[in-house]
Amino acid sequence: MGQITNKNAAMQLGLPGRNIAQETHCQLTPENLIKEALKRGEGDLTDQHVLAIDTGEFTGRSPKDRFIVTDSLTKDAVWWSDINIPISTEVFDCLYTKVVDYLNQRAVFVRDAMVGAEKNSRLTLRVVTETASQNLFAYNLFLRPDGDTEPEWTIISAPGFKADPFIDGTRQHNFSIINFTRKTILIGGTGYTGEIKKAVFAVLNFILPQQNILPMHCAANKGEDGDTAIFFGLSGTGKTTLSADPERQLIGDDEHGWGENSVFNFEGGCYAKIAGLSAEKEPQIYEALRRGALLENVCFYPLSKTVDFNNISKTENIRLSYPLSHINNTVNPAVGDVPRNIFFLTADAFGVLPPIAKLNKAQAMYYFLSGYTAKIAGTEFGINEPEATFSACFGRAFLPLHPMKYAEMLGEKLDKYPLNVWLVNTGWTGGSYGTGERIKLSYTRAMIKAALKGQLDYVPYQKLPVFDLMIPAWCPGVPSGMLNPVNTWADPYSYEETARHLAGLFRKNCSQYQSFADGMLCSVGPVAVSPL
Repeated sequence: MGQITNKNAAMQLGLPGRNIAQETHCQLTPENLIKEALKRGEGDLTDQHVLAIDTGEFTGRSPKDRFIVTDSLTKDAVWWSDINIPISTEVFDCLYTKVVDYLNQRAVFVRDAMVGAEKNSRLTLRVVTETASQNLFAYNLFLRPDGDTEPEWTIISAPGFKADPFIDGTRQHNFSIINFTRKTILIGGTGYTGEIKKAVFAVLNFILPQQNILPMHCAANKGEDGDTAIFFGLSGTGKTTLSADPERQLIGDDEHGWGENSVFNFEGGCYAKIAGLSAEKEPQIYEALRRGALLENVCFYPLSKTVDFNNISKTENIRLSYPLSHINNTVNPAVGDVPRNIFFLTADAFGVLPPIAKLNKAQAMYYFLSGYTAKIAGTEFGINEPEATFSACFGRAFLPLHPMKYAEMLGEKLDKYPLNVWLVNTGWTGGSYGTGERIKLSYTRAMIKAALKGQLDYVPYQKLPVFDLMIPAWCPGVPSGMLNPVNTWADPYSYEETARHLAGLFRKNCSQYQSFADGMLCSVGPVAVSPL
């Protein structure tokens, strides 16, 4: 079963004091990890032979419980904020000892892995988990090691260990702590696998800018002629769905780096949000539902092991992780050229933004820094109408450095390379949520296809009032009447009123960056706004 065979190896696990007689499973195959998970009661096998688990109390990340150790390396470098919360070296050391003692009384699963398809910027990992299913997640999401390189970073995840906030210095019993000096990620009290993935992404967001590589929360794919496209967007805006295009090769669905001459995937798999998944709407993701994949927090039809993807009674955030090998049309290695097209995806529940608009450089930096989407009524407790959400660089929760650092890096790329930047609304048209309707996926795909093929380069454009966005007057496969959102509302006055309200929210959000950008960025946003 992959037992540890000597004390030195046991020490290298990141679990000092572990006895070689204790049950330690190293580098298990997906098949054996599934067997171990079923034997330990971690989940069930669906009728498609996919392991399905519940992540317990937490079905999503807990940003307020993500900490960074403050020391000489991070004190003056990290953007300390409500998402980069400082914790002392002493607190980390005490918690580390407790977690190690906890795991040394239990079986553990160990996996060596890598992140970064580009060899020159690759990071090596050792992932130590309390559960087999978490180790299967690490197998699916990270790259396989290509040799006997000693891991640089250690990830230790113990969902069964609960901290005592009064003693251990945490906010509550769960925690995720990054120690850049010790190159260690320590996770406890939560079984949500996304904490592992996003902690590694935060590490890369700190390290890679020092190598002049822009880390990005985006998907990427590649066309037949080698053109690369990247898709920025927050959860639920369509990154995974729209990048999984049968006519293009997938580079990756979530995390990439943009170096001097290439865009490359950090990961070796995908972590798709699958509420409402069907073979008709998302055939590539549905095809990935096979043995070796991992389902999280799904519900079954009564008296069966058939997953009901429309049942989100446990959480709206039901997930599927799978290796890129589960998709036939992928780039291997997962590296593409400098992009020709960039898409900023937003699910605008206010129904104000156009289905597609072309951005100039200043607008591109503005909307990148804004990172806008909207939550809709019913998705979270207490939300009864559309609620604007702004996440800097489409990934604020994962940025150890100030957002302006990443925005400036993007600006440098836009100056250097000829490319198109598009704002794409995958949300509502004809009114806000509750009045209008969701833009059809087929229309969004048609607009992206037209942009990629250059069919929108020479069509007439018209300017959207309030937001000053340039909208194509024509797009193949899309009714021309829906391209300008003003025309889709029954009452133009209501549209303008809603647009001014949303514009005010944009400007209020951007005001926090004025002192870092000399006010330039905020001047290119929506201008006709209601008083704040």
